[in-house]
Amino acid sequence: MRFISYAQNSEDVLLWRALGHVDKGFYIDVGANDPVEHSVTKAFYDAGWRGISIEPLPSFHAAFLEQRPRDVNLAIAAGAANGELTLYDVPAVRGWASPEQSVAELHRSEGHEVAELTVPVRTLASVCEEHVKGDIHFLKIDVEGFEGEVLHGMDFQRWRPWILVIEATLPNSRALNHGAWEHLVVDQGYRYAWFDGLNRYYVAEEHAGLLAHLDIQPNVFDDFIPHHLDDAWRQIDALREQAGKGWEQAATMERQAIELDTLHQQAARRAQELEQEAAAARARHEQSVARLEAQGAQLRQQLRDSELHAQEAELQAQTLSAQLHESAAWGKDLEARLVATLNSSSWRLTAPLRFIARRGDNSPAAIVRRKAKGAARRSLRWLTTREALRRAVLPLVMRSPKLQAFVAQTLAAAKQATAPEGVAAGGPAVPAALRELPQSARDALEQLRRAYEPNHE
Repeated sequence: MRFISYAQNSEDVLLWRALGHVDKGFYIDVGANDPVEHSVTKAFYDAGWRGISIEPLPSFHAAFLEQRPRDVNLAIAAGAANGELTLYDVPAVRGWASPEQSVAELHRSEGHEVAELTVPVRTLASVCEEHVKGDIHFLKIDVEGFEGEVLHGMDFQRWRPWILVIEATLPNSRALNHGAWEHLVVDQGYRYAWFDGLNRYYVAEEHAGLLAHLDIQPNVFDDFIPHHLDDAWRQIDALREQAGKGWEQAATMERQAIELDTLHQQAARRAQELEQEAAAARARHEQSVARLEAQGAQLRQQLRDSELHAQEAELQAQTLSAQLHESAAWGKDLEARLVATLNSSSWRLTAPLRFIARRGDNSPAAIVRRKAKGAARRSLRWLTTREALRRAVLPLVMRSPKLQAFVAQTLAAAKQATAPEGVAAGGPAVPAALRELPQSARDALEQLRRAYEPNHE
């Protein structure tokens, strides 16, 4: 697996080359500064190690508390004795905080703003007394010119870190300053191993076999990459993944666009169909309206016809009413005449003849009588058609009322045989309401009329 380096000058690559075989080792980082950026211990912490992180600046210490829960994170400065000291920080530049006033003056001379704060100080020996229970695999010191004070506070006879990594130049300079403190480690049984341009590496004599791992700078065979490059590659991979997802989304969107276009076409076809259906519905509606209007006109015409029929019926009713009134008047007149006739002597004298006529006897004698009567009537009709005979006979008949009645009856009977249906011989038309009377009744009525009109013929 490729090693990811977080350190400023690849210090963790050299340490991992020498100590990567140790499982869950232990470290002390004096001047830890940041849990990720330029951190010598970040790669080891990710590999399962733990240790002590010493960082006096409150903002950096808070980050260690959050990101390094397995570590002992101390907000102190390490020094030659326990107590307090003034720390000079350059807020604009990460990692330039130093307890050396001369370093602070150098930063001010370069135009940097310097902030002063008081922090507690403890010796490394007291920190190890409290928190170290086994081997210390490496000790890293980076305190911007205060390295000698830190080394004075360490008991190398009791606690023996396998490897020491100590910053050996003046702050922000290539000038070496290890001459002031190197004897504090060499005299304690540590051998110089490597200088990387910023730090000097020392190995405890009892672990001299590690010197062979620290005799050359980090190189391609260490199979490492800086974490910035790893982050960049991760971002590239993420971008590629996002790009892949983007292409997938683009393909999905293209498919959706095709589907939407298909749906649009279907919707357009459906809209056209609906429009056609609506046009057909409008046509049917117009036809229905026209049909209803025609039916309405027909109904209005029927209503007008009904009104005309009603008017005609009313006229017919009026006509019928007039006929009824006429029939009533005729009936009253007929009743008066009938009463007068029934009271007359001629009616009583002709009763036997009427009785015989009503019986309609079919005996041989009656048949002979009817034939004789028919012959008499025919003879009478023949006589009445002769003008000369009429002029000769009529004066004689007019002298006898009875003879007048007999002749009138005989003439009426003769004329009745040739008279049309519903009309009495020689008389006015019978009202429509009385035309259903039997012929015998109508004959009697005609005889009565003629009885009141003796001079008609």
